[in-house]
Amino acid sequence: MRRTLKAMMAGDQTAIGLAACVVRTVEIVTVTRSCGFDFLLVDMEHGPIAIGDAASISVAAFEAGLPCLVRVGGPYAPDLARVLDCGAEGVVVPHVETAAEARLIVEKCRFQPLGKRSLPSPLARLGFQVPPAAEMVRRIEADTFVVAMVESAGGVAAASDIAAVAGIDAVIIGANDLAADMGHLGAVDHPEVLAAFAAVAAATLAQGKIFGVIGVGAALLSSHALALGARLIVATNDINLLIDQGTAVAQTLRARTGQVAPAAR
Repeated sequence: MRRTLKAMMAGDQTAIGLAACVVRTVEIVTVTRSCGFDFLLVDMEHGPIAIGDAASISVAAFEAGLPCLVRVGGPYAPDLARVLDCGAEGVVVPHVETAAEARLIVEKCRFQPLGKRSLPSPLARLGFQVPPAAEMVRRIEADTFVVAMVESAGGVAAASDIAAVAGIDAVIIGANDLAADMGHLGAVDHPEVLAAFAAVAAATLAQGKIFGVIGVGAALLSSHALALGARLIVATNDINLLIDQGTAVAQTLRARTGQVAPAAR
């Protein structure tokens, strides 16, 4: 039986993920699994990853038994349902500020009766087989995971209404954009930002939905995530992982050899 993100959440597990922002090939699936992450988030909002890249990575992740979500550009992005049609287990939608936008997401991403998602052509998640429509809908809906991202003061104020929308599985905070929107650019640790995290967490959990975070560094993980009941955590992304570890290795070796690092470009 394949391990899905929805099953992890039903089992009260905290899922820790890696975001792919730059790496556009299926090797990122192996990297994610080898590092021990629970899921992969493919980021189409920022960077060079396109729908074809996301499709290839999603199918490879499915075959490897690794849950894979795709982040699109926002509630009005044209690829909301398309990333699901192409093999993603779930969709992450940033910049959600109202219950109406949350309902739009559900309408696009959920089949009847919750939504109005169009019946797709044969799906990779079903081995490209074509079961009866009712069976196809049942099997796909059983795994589909829909995540709304709150990244603004308006979204914080509407968090309870967003989380209450049937068909939304989780609400996660985009830490850096939220801090910036609140007038605290680069200061995720500001008390007002932490209070906003706590408000969104409480509102989400009160609706019986999953609370999560992205963009929270290790130093703030306890206060901004774990202490608030977060169970969906995007820990870092591919390029930060490479730069952070690469820098540490280079500094260690230079310290041992007594060499000075070259000036940054």
